[in-house]
Amino acid sequence: MEQMAGALERARKIRLVIFDVDGVLTDGGIYVGADGELYKPFFCRDGLGITVARKNGLKTAIITGRQSAQVKRRGEELHIDAIWQGCMDKRQAYEELKAKFALKDEEIAYIGDDLIDLPIMVQVGFAAAVADAAPEVRQHAHIVSGFPGGKGAVREVLEFLLKAQGKWESIVAEFLCPSPLKDLGQ
Repeated sequence: MEQMAGALERARKIRLVIFDVDGVLTDGGIYVGADGELYKPFFCRDGLGITVARKNGLKTAIITGRQSAQVKRRGEELHIDAIWQGCMDKRQAYEELKAKFALKDEEIAYIGDDLIDLPIMVQVGFAAAVADAAPEVRQHAHIVSGFPGGKGAVREVLEFLLKAQGKWESIVAEFLCPSPLKDLGQ
């Protein structure tokens, strides 16, 4: 993972993490079935990372340029706090999220991969890019994951945030506890 100076301090302030979908929560591919239905592959470790982050106090949201039933369903499975679809210009959705959760820019993280994500990435307190993001996106990120979109980048960024906030060790300890785990989504 590539890290810009000050990333750790910025990560400590985060209360909301916003995800792009295509190229971040998925590998960016759009698979078309014989009946014309579109499919998107999501990564289970990213899903567990989102679930763990939410259970440990981070709000989550999606802002995506495309409209997709799969995104709605996946967001519901993971109990994502807010989902905005069909937002080619993501700035209005971002402002609505800030108001909805009464947050400041420095309390918000965004994970992106392409030029459409830049207007939000330069505004948030913590910007992250996936390993295979466009060079301009990587340039404006506070951290760049070592993993590509849809293959663990989201999980790595969430772990970084949770470690910065001193929560990761207790999360791992919970998984090592003999008690049954509850409410885990992947």
